[in-house]
Amino acid sequence: MEKSGGRKVMDEIRSFEKASLFDLGHPLLNRIADSFVKAAGVGALQAVSREAYFTVVDGFDSSSMGPPSEDTGSKKHRFPNLRGENNSKSLEALVKNTGKESLQWGLAAGLYSGITYGMKEARGGAHDWRNSAVAGALTGAAMAMTTSERTSHEQVVQSALTGAAISTAANLLSSVF
Repeated sequence: MEKSGGRKVMDEIRSFEKASLFDLGHPLLNRIADSFVKAAGVGALQAVSREAYFTVVDGFDSSSMGPPSEDTGSKKHRFPNLRGENNSKSLEALVKNTGKESLQWGLAAGLYSGITYGMKEARGGAHDWRNSAVAGALTGAAMAMTTSERTSHEQVVQSALTGAAISTAANLLSSVF
């Protein structure tokens, strides 16, 4: 009996990977929305787990004798204002910063997914490393421009090159595995 229950759970997980969460009337919109929601969820989990890790590590360091070292101070925290005046301020900062990070992850995934879909349609159904390179470069450049107020053109170019390289490598390696 348990094997059939286990299979049902695994079948449900597999169907979640294949099924779209939305039906917005056009495959491009469905793909962008689906990618956004899934990546935003991953981004939120990543942000919360990272902050939980650093909170635990800082707790161990503060319980030891002497002042905390510079390596384990608040410099490691992506969200330095989580050390609020009280727990509600810290929780408010965590929710705000987690939402911001999940939005960034979702935007990156939605943008990348939409560009690859558009490139595939524009190129007559061809989905190859070229689509991945262009989508990765445009997504990398867009993310560089949105994550900081003072982004230099060198940072934008570097992010575009990094995005193109990572997405191209992922595309080429997907056929290997």
